[in-house]
Amino acid sequence: MRADGARCSPFAGPVRRSRFGSNDRTPADNGDQGSVTAVVDPSKVRPPADNALDRLTELVADDMRAVNRTIVERMDSPVPLIPQLAGYIVASGGKRLRPVLTLAAARLCGHDGNRHIGLATAVEFIHTASLLHDDVVDESDLRRGKASANEVFGNQASVLVGDFLFSRAFQLMVESGSLDVLRILSTASAVISEGEVLQLAAVGDAATTEDTYLTIIRSKTAALFEAACRVGAVVADRPATEEEALGTYGLNLGIVFQLIDDVLDYSAARAKLGKSIGDDFRESKFTLPVILAHADGDAEERAFWARTLGEGEQHDGDLEQAIALLARHDALVRTVDRARAVGRQAQDALADFADSPIRRTLIDTVDFCIEREF
Repeated sequence: MRADGARCSPFAGPVRRSRFGSNDRTPADNGDQGSVTAVVDPSKVRPPADNALDRLTELVADDMRAVNRTIVERMDSPVPLIPQLAGYIVASGGKRLRPVLTLAAARLCGHDGNRHIGLATAVEFIHTASLLHDDVVDESDLRRGKASANEVFGNQASVLVGDFLFSRAFQLMVESGSLDVLRILSTASAVISEGEVLQLAAVGDAATTEDTYLTIIRSKTAALFEAACRVGAVVADRPATEEEALGTYGLNLGIVFQLIDDVLDYSAARAKLGKSIGDDFRESKFTLPVILAHADGDAEERAFWARTLGEGEQHDGDLEQAIALLARHDALVRTVDRARAVGRQAQDALADFADSPIRRTLIDTVDFCIEREF
């Protein structure tokens, strides 16, 4: 069930318009989905041939430098705590994939102006604001391996600075002079909030279905990916068909991204790299790997999930036991299989665009997001 009451079938095919229009689907691709041992067995880790995201960022490097300057300018405020806290989280790392997608989509569509700079900044501000709010809701003390903003500055300051960044994002939307841009990004902001509330309601709920899970990740993650790509077509004044295609690409890429995030949270490969794992387990989230293992488990295994995630009663060794159960039911492998199928839908959405380095790299970025280990 979607947050607005409409039903959706998980992994049934690419959503052509999602919350921005009609939800026409195409049949899912059920072809070969390839090996996934790289994210499961650290002894067999096979890194991607190259980092497509780095290549994509390099293709829009001049634009990204302009975005970074705009971020610094628009974070400024006579209230010292605002730029201090906002700068802390912006400087904490991350690939800035979402604004890069806006820049790449605009260039793919032939945009030769600079309106996309402000919109890419708005996309990053929406994302950063959502991170600030998420960490407060989840009571997180770490973000990208360092103390979270709420841990350093407190919950109240984090929420209020998140609100400030949302407001800055809306200022940038208005400055674009496009009602379509305002519609797309404001809708995405609302959908993100719906997804976060739905996820909060699903915490510890063993009855969480794949359908509900997909609605959550489409809303809290994929909606902004979709919007980031759509506005690139809008500022380039391209026809609706191109906006739809880029929206489909972004939405499905966002689903892929979150599916792999949920795999990596239980991944031995990530642990070998010194990355934190088990956050979703500690926060009692029924993500797809757990949903699959829970559905296939026996009474004893379901009792384990009920105690650890349903009741939040966790002991030493429980995370390792959870990882073992996921392996027993091939839950991580099956989740990556889903990501590969959805990823092909993202790649297919770009079929009608003229061949170019940006188009090829956007296609490669999907594969990179599936194979990534961070």
